Amino acid sequence: MYILCKRDNGDKKMAKNSLIILIAAAVCLCLAFIAGCESDAQTDALIGTAIGAGAGQAIGGDTESTLIGAGVGAVGGYIIGNEQDKKK
Repeated sequence: MYILCKRDNGDKKMAKNSLIILIAAAVCLCLAFIAGCESDAQTDALIGTAIGAGAGQAIGGDTESTLIGAGVGAVGGYIIGNEQDKKK
């Protein structure tokens, strides 16, 4: 009985985490379209943050992993966007 209850809590936690990731991604995309970033670097940093946070949560499953993923995604997105801005 204990094992079944523990598994149910894990499924609930995974569903809750998935919902949080989905909401965070939707908010980031809405902000990107509403705010209208001035450069590709800023836009790609915002998108990279959302993707990195989602990946960090999916891989690590805790707040620390989410924040690390968001930071890495922001830096990576900014670098890519900055290079695109240089080509313009």
